Amino acid sequence: MEIVENNNNNDSPSSSSSSMKITEIESNSRKQRIAAHSHIKGLGLKEDGTAEAVAAGLVGQEEAREAAGIVCELIKSKKMAGRALLFAGPPGTGKTALALGLAQELGPKVPFCLMVGSEVYSTEVKKTEVLMENFRRSIGLRIRENKSVYEGEVIELVPEEEENPHGGYGKTISNVLITLRTAKGTKKLRLAPSIYESIQKEKIQAGDVIYIESNSGSVKRVGRCDAYSAESDLESDEYVPLPKGEVHKTKEVVQDVTLHDLDVANARPQGGQDILSMMGSVMKQKKTEITEKLRLEINKIVNQYIEEGIADLIPGVLFIDEVHMLDIECFTYLNRALESTLAPIVILATNRGTCKIRGTDISSPHGIPIDLIDRLMIIRTIPYSMVDIARILNIRAVTEGLQLDKEALSMLSQIGEQTSLRYSVQLLTPSKILANANGRDVIQKIDIEEVSNLFYDAKASAQLLQENSEDYVSN
Repeated sequence: MEIVENNNNNDSPSSSSSSMKITEIESNSRKQRIAAHSHIKGLGLKEDGTAEAVAAGLVGQEEAREAAGIVCELIKSKKMAGRALLFAGPPGTGKTALALGLAQELGPKVPFCLMVGSEVYSTEVKKTEVLMENFRRSIGLRIRENKSVYEGEVIELVPEEEENPHGGYGKTISNVLITLRTAKGTKKLRLAPSIYESIQKEKIQAGDVIYIESNSGSVKRVGRCDAYSAESDLESDEYVPLPKGEVHKTKEVVQDVTLHDLDVANARPQGGQDILSMMGSVMKQKKTEITEKLRLEINKIVNQYIEEGIADLIPGVLFIDEVHMLDIECFTYLNRALESTLAPIVILATNRGTCKIRGTDISSPHGIPIDLIDRLMIIRTIPYSMVDIARILNIRAVTEGLQLDKEALSMLSQIGEQTSLRYSVQLLTPSKILANANGRDVIQKIDIEEVSNLFYDAKASAQLLQENSEDYVSN
């Protein structure tokens, strides 16, 4: 609350009360954006693997969710690499939601790359190159590296100056004396001037906990020592405990990268002492694009690190939505890529029945070649019932911060059953705008009726085109 007081010479009570102005300042904190699948938090499975009716943002589709749960366990146990899964079902039956729920179950450490079939068509990049790039994005590598570091709380930080060797009145930094303390003892270090520049960039001062890599000289500020946490009531710093052990120690640093990250790092090497840069030194420095030869060289080094126990391979998930948009070249390439030693789990999704394979005159189930369908584990999704639609609409309303009465929810569920789930979900926000315009916070049945008359669904629009075809330009 902000209070603004106007001082007037008039001492009357009425004027003094009217001179006081109180205004409320709204919070400027960033509001979370709501996307189509923001409510999905997992697959909603019990401990025994069976699906709950409503859980983790998913409703219904119990058999599909249980099948996805089994696939999730196969991925976690690393027994699914190089295999492919197909979600097949009518539009609006939750295929993408299931894939995102699977990604949530796997956790943030497992790479999950989402693409649409039409992304492969470009005038600048080959179709197979786009597919391979997304394949490499979906394969993770956890690299463990033992680094010699100095870690502790900064007790003293003193730069040593000397006369400028190039002449002039100014002085230059010759060395930096820094004293670090841990629970076991203290150590005084003499650092090079280049490290002092890093210390200044990190804005390090006495009382901060830092660590310095002895090989590369890089400095990182971990936080403020918790001994200073009582200095002030409000503090923006993050407090960390005093490090245990000796000041000089060997620390295991874990990096999670994808094969595509390695491709890019080696195509444009930057130099340095870490593993990624050392791998880049194997390649020619003039590489400017990711070639098949470079990828094969990276694969050799990755396999070598895996054999030596330095790195672990983490097969992730590549989700290709609208897979029927791929053509015969892409499907042939997928067959080959799935057989490679470094392959992710590929999840495909389509809403097509029997249709022609793009680029051919051959009809096939889902528009996918038969030899690739033989490799797929197929999960079927079915249309939602009116009860399930009501539950989904209720979840979406809570996610978007909307309030509906029972009659409005019932009517919206009926509209969803007659038209589509997506159409009924899209009517939520316009209905809220109408309710606010009429001075109400709760969406009522009359708001749903008005909005449904303003916006056409796909079936109504198609029927209108058929009835008034002479009024439109057509072939």
